[in-house]
Amino acid sequence: MEPNPQSNPEALALVRLLASSRTQSGRNIFDLSADSRVLLVFLRHAGCSFCREALSDLARVRGSIEEGGTRIVLVHMGDTGRFESLLAKNELSDLDRFCDPDQKLYKAFGVKRGRLSQLFGPKVLWRALSGGVLIRHGIGSASADPAQMPAIFLLSNSAIVRRFRHRSAADRPDYLSFCALEPQTATP
Repeated sequence: MEPNPQSNPEALALVRLLASSRTQSGRNIFDLSADSRVLLVFLRHAGCSFCREALSDLARVRGSIEEGGTRIVLVHMGDTGRFESLLAKNELSDLDRFCDPDQKLYKAFGVKRGRLSQLFGPKVLWRALSGGVLIRHGIGSASADPAQMPAIFLLSNSAIVRRFRHRSAADRPDYLSFCALEPQTATP
């Protein structure tokens, strides 16, 4: 678990940012993480086939994640209309989400912009072709920062319990395993 916010200025700044980051429902991420664990999913742009794949994957395992006591909260950078359409397509319109066009949360959580190899390397191009075209997640135009990398974090009481920062845009985390914790146990 991360250090106590009172003894760490960076952690305190993160807590303040979470408290000021209100989702479309009006609740802030700090309060949501006090109510239950939060799977905070940082997405790329709405045109990204991996973003579309991530939403499809989340839709598939959502019930199990929520039954395990974890709430899913999405973070995206903008183009709300296209993003809302993707949520509706995946029956995720009722999930809490935070639009972060200035990428303040991305930066606070250390979610970096990708290097060329992370965004267009052979693995990325192959997965974009197979997922975007063959599996039909689609490939669209960038509607926000196309170099922004995705990431996921598991929060509890605004503390980071677990993190996964994508090494390439094509990484595909196992959301269900990521959220599974031993009772009363947190791992870094």
